[in-house]
Amino acid sequence: TAKMLVAELAGEIGGGQPPMVHSMTAFARAQQELDDGLVLTWELKSVNHRFLESQFRMPEQLRPLEHDARELLRRHLGRGKVDCTLRADAGGGSHRLQLNRPLLLQILATLEQVRRDAPEVGPPSAMELLRWPGMLGGELELNVDALAEPVADLFESALADLIAHRQREGEALRDTLYGRLDAIDALVDQIRRHSLSVSHHVAQRLKQRLAELEAAVDPERLEQEVALLASRGDIAEELDRLRIHVEEARTALRGPGPHGRRLDFLTQELNREANTVGAKSVQAEISQRAVDLKVVIEQIREQVQNLE
Repeated sequence: TAKMLVAELAGEIGGGQPPMVHSMTAFARAQQELDDGLVLTWELKSVNHRFLESQFRMPEQLRPLEHDARELLRRHLGRGKVDCTLRADAGGGSHRLQLNRPLLLQILATLEQVRRDAPEVGPPSAMELLRWPGMLGGELELNVDALAEPVADLFESALADLIAHRQREGEALRDTLYGRLDAIDALVDQIRRHSLSVSHHVAQRLKQRLAELEAAVDPERLEQEVALLASRGDIAEELDRLRIHVEEARTALRGPGPHGRRLDFLTQELNREANTVGAKSVQAEISQRAVDLKVVIEQIREQVQNLE
């Protein structure tokens, strides 16, 4: 059934399957024509959001059915801004729209009062007025009791499609994130190789500078200065932490959700270490790789924003 499919896709009855990564971006549409010719259509659109926020647009006669649909959404989605639209139309295009003239006159009178107090407010467009809830109606009478079951079943079907779409998007994002994490590993390896020659690099720069100044320095004193500067530029701890954060991100992607907030935190930690590597760098090659690191981490951050 649609209800079981929703539960399975949302991860409630995984049957031993590996955990799924869910995106917050998806779209789903479900339509059904009933025996009396009435056509019901649910459209669900989901985008990224810090929390779960849902908005329902539906015929006022069917508004009592909103609560159950909203609760079903809350049980199966963790995050995201979800717009849910229900339309009920007569089959064959025979439904004739009617303008709610009393409501229109009431809105226009209210707008006139607003313009008197705030002349800078512009008039609304005709389409904005037509989109007002209850502005357009018709001769169609909707029996909420008779439509409760088909509306609920159709919503479950649309929600199952939405969750499936979020899963497909999430799996694609997970593959992309794995690739970005591999890129960080490769950059860390390059930086580590360059860091092995930091002492030699610092010594060469000091000797070159002393030669330019024609200054004589005690070799032991020079060695001490080289050791001091090299210790200040030591980035071994930062590279180790970068490696640890990368592995933790992989573990998070393999584990049960939700994934977005944890990965967002790890992205901040990765960026912190990359900034420190760049700040402590005494070699142009390391500085360039640190910039490359920050670019990859920013790409990860942008992708993580879409994960539930």
